[in-house]
Amino acid sequence: MPTPPVLPRALHPLRDRPADTALFLDYDGTLAPIVDDPAGARPVEGVPDVLAALGRRLALVAVVSGRPAAFLRAQLGRPAKVHLAGLYGMEEVTATGSLRRAPEAAAWEPVVADVTRRVAATAPPGAEVEPKGLTVTLHWRRAPAAEGWATQAAGREAAATGLVVQPGRMSLELRPPVDDDKGTVVRRLGAGHPVVGCFGDDLGDLPAFAAAGELAAAGAIVARVAVAGGDSPPEVAAAADVVVPGPGEAVALLRLLSGLAG
Repeated sequence: MPTPPVLPRALHPLRDRPADTALFLDYDGTLAPIVDDPAGARPVEGVPDVLAALGRRLALVAVVSGRPAAFLRAQLGRPAKVHLAGLYGMEEVTATGSLRRAPEAAAWEPVVADVTRRVAATAPPGAEVEPKGLTVTLHWRRAPAAEGWATQAAGREAAATGLVVQPGRMSLELRPPVDDDKGTVVRRLGAGHPVVGCFGDDLGDLPAFAAAGELAAAGAIVARVAVAGGDSPPEVAAAADVVVPGPGEAVALLRLLSGLAG
């Protein structure tokens, strides 16, 4: 029989002080396994129920992802009392179900659309150009030799348009130069909560971990969990208080925190 998961000591405050806790969760690589086709990323079985239970139990729960908010809503539903923050906070489905879109980012949508058309026209076989509305991501997971193309194309478009390059796992994303990232969301929503938890696996989660560190310096109890399976950058594990090998193990910890598992 498999060994039941044990809640690490660093996560005990999240379990013991649920009314004081704000919890921030990444999607890809944390709630869902990394897959070759980005459109096919599905959450670990049971994740919507775990999120709903966490939303009932904790003061605040937010899924903060580079995915569009519409994608998160399609995959996770609308768990009660759970914020869905997409595109690194440029889009957000609040706990009441309303959609907030950063107006300064929305102004860049035509630029991103033009860039998407240009890079898609030059993409080599196997490379993936993922349009996200306010951002576009160039993937080379299925075509490792296309990394050079992605690097050159992203650099060229950033220089020509003013978009910013965001590195990821075997990917580069072009996004508006606005002050919205996962750290911005953690600072805004986490402020005032005595206990803060963050789960993530990629370079885009480092700003969230750093923002949690700032909240810790202000007096909060903080636990950062790195999901370090596969090709997760080592910097993420180095910045964490707890490391787990994959999304299945991360969700098992969340199930313990949710009260669905003893």
